This record gives sequence, C-alpha cells and structure tokens, in this order.
Amino acid sequence: MASIFSSQPTDRILEKALDGNRISPEEALALYREGDHLKIMATARSLREKILPHHYASYTMFRVVNYTNYCNVECSFCSFMDEIGNGKGYVLSVEEILEKMDYAVGEGADQMFLQGGVYPDLSFDYYLNVISAVKKKYPHMHIRAFSPVEIINLEKITGLPLKEVLQILKQTGLDSVPGAGAEILTDRMRNIISPKKATTEEWVRAMETCHEVGLPGSANIVFGSEETQEEVIEHLNVVRNLQDRTGGFLSFIPWTFQPQTKRFKVRAVPTQEYLKVLGICRIFLDNILHIETSVMVLGKGVGQLALTSGADDISSVVIEENVLRSYGLKTEK
Repeated sequence: MASIFSSQPTDRILEKALDGNRISPEEALALYREGDHLKIMATARSLREKILPHHYASYTMFRVVNYTNYCNVECSFCSFMDEIGNGKGYVLSVEEILEKMDYAVGEGADQMFLQGGVYPDLSFDYYLNVISAVKKKYPHMHIRAFSPVEIINLEKITGLPLKEVLQILKQTGLDSVPGAGAEILTDRMRNIISPKKATTEEWVRAMETCHEVGLPGSANIVFGSEETQEEVIEHLNVVRNLQDRTGGFLSFIPWTFQPQTKRFKVRAVPTQEYLKVLGICRIFLDNILHIETSVMVLGKGVGQLALTSGADDISSVVIEENVLRSYGLKTEK
C-alpha cells in the first residue's frame, strides 16, 4: 500500500500492520518506546474498521457477585480481601446470591460475573450449588465466573485433575471464564505484586485448559506500577501465543492499576500512554477480535478516545462493583 506516514522505522512497522502482516514483539516494543501515539491510534482505528466495519460500540450489562472476600493470596494492590480466620470477612449464601440476581434481572442484566477471594475452606459443592441455583432460576443467564487463580484453588481443594474440575463446572452451568488475575504475566512482576498468586505458567495452563473444554473467556493486562515496557509486550506475547493455540479469547482489555492500598506502588499512567498501549493491543493482538476499554474505571472521556484508538467495546455496565470501591474509589456510572 502507499505510504501514509514518513520513513521512520516505527512508521514502517505501522504500514506492515496495515498491510495485514503480523508484527513481532520487538516491533511492538519499538512502537511503545518510540512510536508516535497519534499514528499508533490512527493505525489501530483503521485496523478496527477493517475487521469490524460497523460504526457502533458494544457493551454488556452484568451483575458482579463477590461471593467472599476471604483470601489467602494477599495481593499487595488489593484492599478488598480479609485474612482467613479474622472473623471480619463474609461468605454469601446461595439465597443471598439469588436475591442479588433477582434485582439484577429486574434491571436488565443478562450476565453474572461471579468472583471472590481464594478461600480453601469453601467446598467444591458451594461453587456448584451457586451455579446450579442461578441456572435453575434464570436459565438464560450467562454465568461468567472464576479467574484462573480461583480455578487453580478448586483443583487443589478437590484433588481432581484441572480438566475434570472444569468439565464439572461447565456441566453444572458455567458458560465462560474471565481473564482476571493476570495483571502482568511475567514472574518478576508477579513476585513483586503478588508472590502467592499463580505464576505465569500456572495462569496459562488454567486458561488453556478452560479453552480445551469449551469455556471461552477474556484476557487482560493491568499496568501502571513497576513493570517495564518490555514486560508489557512480553505479557501481550504470552496472550497472543496462547490464542494462536486455542482461539479461546473472545476479547482483550487493558486496565491501569488503581490506588487501592498504601503499600502498593502505583504509577499514574498518562492518557496518551494508555491510548498508545490500547492501540498496540489492537495492532499486536491480531488474533483477538474485540479490544475493550473500561468506561467504568477510566471515565467517559478516555472511553470515547479509546473508541478512536482501536477499541470496539466499552466493557460493561456493572451492577455492584465492590473490589475497586473497597478503598473508596469512585467508578463511572
């Protein structure tokens, strides 16, 4: 195609992407380090329009149900968890969860996002009873539940192979899984922010097995702490390689860390950088159809800009989000 940019090396990378060719991790890193954010945004928008020529943004409306805040992972950035055994946390009963879903259905929600802390004292039957009860009362409800970190916990408490655990969950009514708990998929960063959490290898194994049994889902990245630019691209490459093998990711969303605890180091990510990373996600993740932005977390203004930077989805209209609000953070309504 005719050149739309100058002869700078990063411009040639963008032209390569516009020609339908896959860019390498090294080229993605060059875009992050040296690329013009406006050109990256324009390229990402062009790719989005080529892949998804419609002129509207999609979203979902779902009910978040945080079934427990007891957790033994102790992520440094999380203010939602309570230590197991301190008596200050909670576990929702099946009846309480159904009450929340009754309200959500009345508000128009057609998806349930079930997530909670890693709590080994909860039996596998608890999880199955929740899914079964919701599906029985609301057969149309799409149940999206359990991050890879929670799934690995279920593998441990049951003693069953991971694949069998997931098959049982699916047979009970689980429809898809979120890509939560990824943050930054490099072990250096994971050791800094959440050393007790699943390793990169464990996260990939859990998601790959989900896809293998027919449970699709999403993937994400959370940046804006002590990660390097190289680690951001390494994370994207882990996701792209997994998607090449399975095709199970329906969407990808970049988030920025929010200041939930005083002990966690948060770097304020400028809007310009966020939009650049979002654009790189669209360009680099050529095997994932939908790229999302979060109006709830980032606000309407950034959300509108994101839709001109490669995103085609504003994520979710959420009923009751508790994790970010646990530190007094306000989320967009």
